[in-house]
Amino acid sequence: MLECNYTSLAEFVFVGFTDYLLLRIALFVVFLVVYTLTVAGNLGLIILVNIDPSLRKPMYYFLSNLSFLDICYSTTIAPKMLANFVASKKRISFYGCALQMFFFACSADAECLTLAAMAYDRYAAICHPLLYSALMSPRVCLGLVLLAYFSGSVTSLVHVSLAFRLSYCGSNVVDHFFCDIPPLLALSCADTHINQLLLFALCGFIQSSTFMVIFISYACILVTVLRIKSSGSRNKTFSTCASHLMAVTLFYGSLLSMYLRPASSYSPALDKVVAVFYTIVFPMFNPIIYSFRNKDVKKALKKLFEREWIFR
Repeated sequence: MLECNYTSLAEFVFVGFTDYLLLRIALFVVFLVVYTLTVAGNLGLIILVNIDPSLRKPMYYFLSNLSFLDICYSTTIAPKMLANFVASKKRISFYGCALQMFFFACSADAECLTLAAMAYDRYAAICHPLLYSALMSPRVCLGLVLLAYFSGSVTSLVHVSLAFRLSYCGSNVVDHFFCDIPPLLALSCADTHINQLLLFALCGFIQSSTFMVIFISYACILVTVLRIKSSGSRNKTFSTCASHLMAVTLFYGSLLSMYLRPASSYSPALDKVVAVFYTIVFPMFNPIIYSFRNKDVKKALKKLFEREWIFR
């Protein structure tokens, strides 16, 4: 019987997107621009929320945490991906892969819970305006954010500890551009049924439970809004939720298609395309969505630019 030890594997090698040099250089430039915009946009939104008194509300407290998670999300994946575009061999160390998987999974799960907290905040503000200050007190907001980070850390630790206790006796070539869980499990020469079951159970629980919180919150909001007689007031109320709904649709659509399906249906080429969107592209869109579709953020930006122009 062949015995193998997972510690004998020192590194993994990514397949990436292509071996064609000109295409790799073009992708490097495109993703460098996207990553730069992601960090600048989300960092700018965090700073704006913290310096403008009008944005010191629960909704924007959650939004600044969402931006922080988007920066973490992209920074976990993008720098290594960019380096691999210009490297002769797309390597990552064994422990580097474990760290990348941990921070990626932690950010993803924490983002799901943060989006659910934002939906609950809108529900409390629209359906129970008189109780809003009690329902969304600073202590409650802090508790929800800490719960998001704690849950994300625990679930990602479970996935990483189980994945890296497996034996990898054969190829170390990962058919992906980062250390995601499914393509890594495909390399193991050990039984991965427990890993697959926990991946489906934990991801399924977090994604489905947070999705249900979002769905129920917006169902209650819809019922409340339809009772408003003034069409102007209805439109104004809907506009406060539109940006969040757009972000939820983009994020959950890609995650559900990636992780809540049988392992036999994984397609490396399609998974790479979907993964690019939810790890690299969508984090860039969040500050754009929340800036251009939110009157408070636009007003705060206008005040900031006017203040800078006056000081000049």
